Amino acid sequence: MIKAGIIGSTGYAGGELVRILSAHRDVEIKWFGSRSYIDQKYASVYQNMFQIVDAVCMDDNMEELANQVDVIFTATPQGLCASLVNEDILNKVKIVDLSADFRLKDVSVYEQWYKLEHKSPQYIKEAVYGLCEINREDVKKARLVANPGCYTTCSILTAYPLVKEGLIDPDTIIIDAKSGTSGAGRGAKVPNLYCEVNENIKAYGVATHRHTPEIEEQLGYAAGHPILINFTPHLVPMNRGILVTEYATLKKKADGTLPTYEEIKVAYDKYYANEKFVRVLDKDICPETKWVEGSNYVDVNFKIDERTGRIIMMGALDNLVKGAAGQAVQNMNLLFGLPETEGLELVPMIP
Repeated sequence: MIKAGIIGSTGYAGGELVRILSAHRDVEIKWFGSRSYIDQKYASVYQNMFQIVDAVCMDDNMEELANQVDVIFTATPQGLCASLVNEDILNKVKIVDLSADFRLKDVSVYEQWYKLEHKSPQYIKEAVYGLCEINREDVKKARLVANPGCYTTCSILTAYPLVKEGLIDPDTIIIDAKSGTSGAGRGAKVPNLYCEVNENIKAYGVATHRHTPEIEEQLGYAAGHPILINFTPHLVPMNRGILVTEYATLKKKADGTLPTYEEIKVAYDKYYANEKFVRVLDKDICPETKWVEGSNYVDVNFKIDERTGRIIMMGALDNLVKGAAGQAVQNMNLLFGLPETEGLELVPMIP
């Protein structure tokens, strides 16, 4: 039985980790960390856990936690994991960090976009970017996994096969992304109040959103060179879900014609036909967030625009599952040699 500890267990991503791990047959949660609710019963914070979780919330003492568990999940704001991790801890436990502290390989880029001094840059090179469908073999050997963000997971997986196969010009990628309000976390913020969000949709972080360099870095690896994209997120009045619509210029074939539907589909199938959690939809079916809600699935599809020579790529996922906690558990399964799908075969909820 794997012993797990969660630092930040009372945020939305942390709460989703508790929900998933509570039903995982190979895991026992030993530590429910939460600075805000120390010594309070976890089920008093999340009443859905009444008579399921009897534990009380504890602090974020990673040193003590590392002596009690096999894996630590840090579902915390940026900067905390980097400020706590050290060599002694990494020699004792595996860490799956749900923040952005170890996602970017250039510390100066991290500090520029997150406006934070990185407290443990010596571990950036070692950390594995935990997008399982792409970095599966590296994850298996890691001590420290940087769990990708929700926007980034959806954006990268939606475009990855076409970038990797050189079917599009990656520097022409434009990503229009929309998220439910849980993506902003559980903290009280005026822009996230019901009256601010309901009956409204708005763009935010225009040309400045901090997931931009993460998407560029990962798709740049696929392209074989650095790329620049436009990424614009929007907040929509729903609890869960990410929907991305991505546009890019198709590269013409040697005869001057555009790739066909069948040729594009072959590229997607090459990378995802054997992936449990990435579903390439049937022709002309556009992904919808309700089809993945509560699950670890990503639905993707595409449409060729012959008139403009561009392709429209679409993807949808649940920001708290595949976009956060589910992906973290998927990474944990790989770290400990378990079936990758264990605890994650969650059927999407409708309605």
